[in-house]
Amino acid sequence: MSASDELRVVHSLAALAALVERDRGLYVRWSRGPGTDMGGTSSTDALTGVPMPGLSASPLDLEEWWQDRSVELWVARRLYDYAHLPHDKGPGVRPWVLRGRETGRGPDNEPLVVDVEPLCWIASGVIEEARAAVKRQEAEWGTMRRSGD
Repeated sequence: MSASDELRVVHSLAALAALVERDRGLYVRWSRGPGTDMGGTSSTDALTGVPMPGLSASPLDLEEWWQDRSVELWVARRLYDYAHLPHDKGPGVRPWVLRGRETGRGPDNEPLVVDVEPLCWIASGVIEEARAAVKRQEAEWGTMRRSGD
């Protein structure tokens, strides 16, 4: 059984928000999973091919300026901003939560994480919940997706 097979799955935005409230130092990574990523524990800059000293991931920790606002909305935004990655990176790419230690920053200012401890997969339904939460906001914002134009 691979590390990916052993991970539990978080099936709701509320459950993921509860995890974020309970633990610090959590990140979400969009990839084919720890079974693929843990071998080299590094990412590669897609533009230049340069290896980076850690896995690129998005932090889930709440920032102080967020104050007492909804943790679910915070997590929804963190997921929504990168929800295009499965489409862009191909089959098998999905989000998973890890605990780790930042060792640097990638070219998009994303944390590069080492000492990775995989915690759980995030079910696709959670991504749909995140999209719905974003759509309920008064202001529009788009994903981090870039076009070549």
